[in-house]
Amino acid sequence: MSVVDGPGDLTPEWLTGALGATVGSVSWEPVGSGQIGACYRLDIEGDGVPARLIAKLAAPDVAARAFLAPVYRNEVCFYRELAGTVAVRTPACHYSALAEDATTFVLLLEDLSPAVQGDQLAGCTPEQGLAAVVNLAGLHGPRWCDPALRELPWMNVVGPEDAVTLGEVFRPAVDTFVERFTGRLGEEDVRTLYDVADRMAAWVVGRPERFGLVHGDYRLDNLLFDPDGKSAAAVDWQTLSLGHPVRDLAYFVGTSMDPPERRRHERALVEAYHAALLAHGVADYTGEECFEDYRFAAAQGPLITVLGCAYGARTERGDRMFLAMAARSCAAIRDLGTLDLV
Repeated sequence: MSVVDGPGDLTPEWLTGALGATVGSVSWEPVGSGQIGACYRLDIEGDGVPARLIAKLAAPDVAARAFLAPVYRNEVCFYRELAGTVAVRTPACHYSALAEDATTFVLLLEDLSPAVQGDQLAGCTPEQGLAAVVNLAGLHGPRWCDPALRELPWMNVVGPEDAVTLGEVFRPAVDTFVERFTGRLGEEDVRTLYDVADRMAAWVVGRPERFGLVHGDYRLDNLLFDPDGKSAAAVDWQTLSLGHPVRDLAYFVGTSMDPPERRRHERALVEAYHAALLAHGVADYTGEECFEDYRFAAAQGPLITVLGCAYGARTERGDRMFLAMAARSCAAIRDLGTLDLV
């Protein structure tokens, strides 16, 4: 399988080989922010080929690619080995290739336009929230507690030693987060972040009796909604791991709505997610157990928000987004009594 290094290599000749059909011409334009990888929309003319595709490639910063190799491997392997075994809506993959050292890769993905990207800052409507959680159940339900997932050599699984390391990394990341947003982060939220840090090592390996695929960053900026808002598709599978599936649910709901809206709708959203799980064949899992897991899982919000802020490229929108996500998820943790369950 041939890997390309940049968009200039996406020639008609290369695409003809990749797609197995004649491509006469191609033009491209960058889309997305491109912090971890680089995305391009391709307009293609040819025989028996899609008119548009999204090409996803390694980051232009060559020095960063070795550090990012595990997340590149995650995404390519998701499309190759797992996408066809779950029911989550995600772009169809027309071609995938990964270098032996995983520092370069290429994915040719379905262009889901006119679907519209969610907006993490603005939050979502209850209708969008419903579409997102039902779609999420399509990721979790078909492989719920499937022991075969533990045998995938590339799958990230956090064990006890990893949990201790994560706790050691997370606390200084909280220090960095609090220092960056001095005067902009509420005192109550600061206390909650440090309380989460104190329990992180225990939380991340908690409730191991239920496990499955975890998207890891299932939030509005990584979702595409049909224009009517009634169906959603998930993108960006770099952070896929094995863990408690309901972490994705709690993260999405806790970061996607301001607290008053979340309080009004979270019970209905959890119930809709649970009903969709049952429809995908999950058994012996009650709605009350699901809601208790949702309460427990809310610490996913600060975990991903703080680490994303500490290690991502800083932007003005990013700062506002991380502040909103931290405030929303910390409020959810307090409302739900999450830390009492750790």
